[in-house]
Parts: sequence; structure tokens; C-alpha cells
Amino acid sequence: MKWGFRWYGEQGDSITANDIRQIPGINGIVGTLLNKLPGDVWEVAEIQELKDSIEKEKIELLGIESVAIHDAIKAGTSERDHYIDNYIQTIRNLAACDVHLICYSFKPIFGWAKTTLNYENEDGSLALLYDQAVVDNMEPGDMYKLISSQSKGFQLSGWEEERLNKFNSLVEMYEGVTEDVLFENLKYFLERIIPVCEETDVKMGIHPDDPPWEIFGFPRITKNLSDLKRITSMVDSPYNGITLCTGALGADPNNDMVKIIHEVGDRINFVHFRNVEFLGERKFKETAHLSTEGSLDMYAIMEALIEVGFDGVIRPDHGRTLWGEVARPGYGLYDRAMGITYMQGLHEAITKANARK
Repeated sequence: MKWGFRWYGEQGDSITANDIRQIPGINGIVGTLLNKLPGDVWEVAEIQELKDSIEKEKIELLGIESVAIHDAIKAGTSERDHYIDNYIQTIRNLAACDVHLICYSFKPIFGWAKTTLNYENEDGSLALLYDQAVVDNMEPGDMYKLISSQSKGFQLSGWEEERLNKFNSLVEMYEGVTEDVLFENLKYFLERIIPVCEETDVKMGIHPDDPPWEIFGFPRITKNLSDLKRITSMVDSPYNGITLCTGALGADPNNDMVKIIHEVGDRINFVHFRNVEFLGERKFKETAHLSTEGSLDMYAIMEALIEVGFDGVIRPDHGRTLWGEVARPGYGLYDRAMGITYMQGLHEAITKANARK
């Protein structure tokens, strides 16, 4: 496995690439360009500048998350081909900079959602929390205000003000888009881009819904094993793959993470490794990475990844905010650094135990 860490760049993060370099065993960073809106072309010079800022610390740019999908593609409007052409150019530009992994999502309007970004745990640490009861008592247009009011001034991917200021037009765009229509629009997109991915050796990893169920009545198509199998069968190529986010899929107790890994393991191109604690019906919070801290068996999840031969990029995902740190919600340094060390310990213990059998 390649051990990675998400970073929002020199201008968009509270931590530095040098901070990340000091984590034992780290291979590199999964980066992004915060100035890019869905549909923009990522230019070679911009990608190379990001890459240079990472490589000067003697670590790699392991991949990108997220090259966001324009809503015209997801909704299947007449403009989608233009934006798919832009996406293809971005794929080619990333490959030209020797970047070969893209994480993306295909969710209408809301990419991810939490109701509390700074939930105070009993020990004083802060965590992300989702409560469906809160969402059920809101209007969809109020969701951006709820998120932005808790952002601590950071620009949050998927919650761009420029895009969500046009909320009413976005809602109109998705009128009539059912789950089956959304699947068909994804298939159209994949049929266009995957041949280019194969040509340029750029692997795609679709990110699951977070939370993994419908919100505000908008269709969601990356909720469970059935959805993932349907997506990977649309275009039968290892380049049409999955970002396995254990905390996103794992937020639904009906999702058996070990079974999912064994069923679609050959199509997992990227892993987000994190734990969640179930607090009630469609209510959960994100915890420290250890199995003992949440509701998921992280040992069993790592064991399954080793069993299916996963050797791609894996990173700790959302961590708590600790020790007075001022950080982007979910993306402080300390808890994620402890998380990746725990992940590496699990990996070492399982592989050495297997070697003795």
C-alpha cells in the first residue's frame, strides 16, 4: 500500500507539507486545487505548481481529490458534452504531470453532508456529526448556511459559494432526475472518459454517498454494494474503480464493509480509512480511527484489504480536532497522524501474522 494524507495546499490548509513529511512511513499527499469549480479545466502549470510544492518535501503527489463533476453532466443537460470534454482535458493534463489517480463523486447538489462540524466530545475533542432528524426539519436551501456557519473560515470542497448561490437553478436542473436516470448519466460520462483513462493510465475512484442514503429527496447511487457493483459493471475496466470510504459506507449499519471489500476488491483504486460511531437511527459521529472508538471493526477491514491484494493509495480520513488546533473541520494534523500510524500498525501485524501461517 501507499500511505497518503490529504492536503489542501499552501494557501488552503492550516498544516504544511513539511508537517506531513514528518509522519513516519508516509509516501505522499493526495492534493487538490481549491480555486477550481466543477467543470473547470485543470491546467498543466497549476498541477505542476501543486506537485512541486509537495515534491520539494521529498514526498509524492499520489493523486487528486476531487476533480469535481459539473452538475450538467450529472443532470444530463445539453451542456454535458462540453463539460465532459473539459474533464477529459484535465485527465490528460494530470497524466502529463505524472498524476494517475482521481477521486470523484456523482451526487446531485450535495456532495457530502454533516449537521455538526464541531461536535464537542466528552474529552473536549471536536468531531463531525450527522443527524437525519436535523435535516428532516430543514429546507434544502438552508443546508449551505448550516455548513458555512461552522467552516471556521475554510473553503470546504463541495460547498462552494459560487455554485450554491445558484441553488434554485440547480434544483430545477435536477427535476425529473431519478435514480435510474442518474445511473444512466454516470454511464454516459464513464463511457466517454474511461478510454482516455486507459490511454493515459489514470485510475478513477468514485466516492460513496456520505451519508449513504437519500437526503432532501435527491437520488443517491453510491450507497451500498449493489450500487457499486452496478457502477463497476457499466464499463468493465480497472480504470473504472471505487474510492472505498469506510466511514461513508460504514455509516449505514446494513453495509457489511468486509463483504463489500471481498465483492468489489479488484476495483478498489483508493481507500479512505476511518471509523464512525452509531448514535441512533441515521445518526452517527466520526471518531478516532481505532476499532475501540467507534462501531466499525477496523482490523477486519484492513485484513480484508490485504486479502484482496489492495496495493493502492490509502489514507486516514476525517479526524477529530485536538489539543487546541485551529484546523479545517475533519482535517487537523494530530488525529489523522495518529490514525495513519494505527493503520500502519494493523497492516504490519496482519501481514507478519499471515507470513507465519
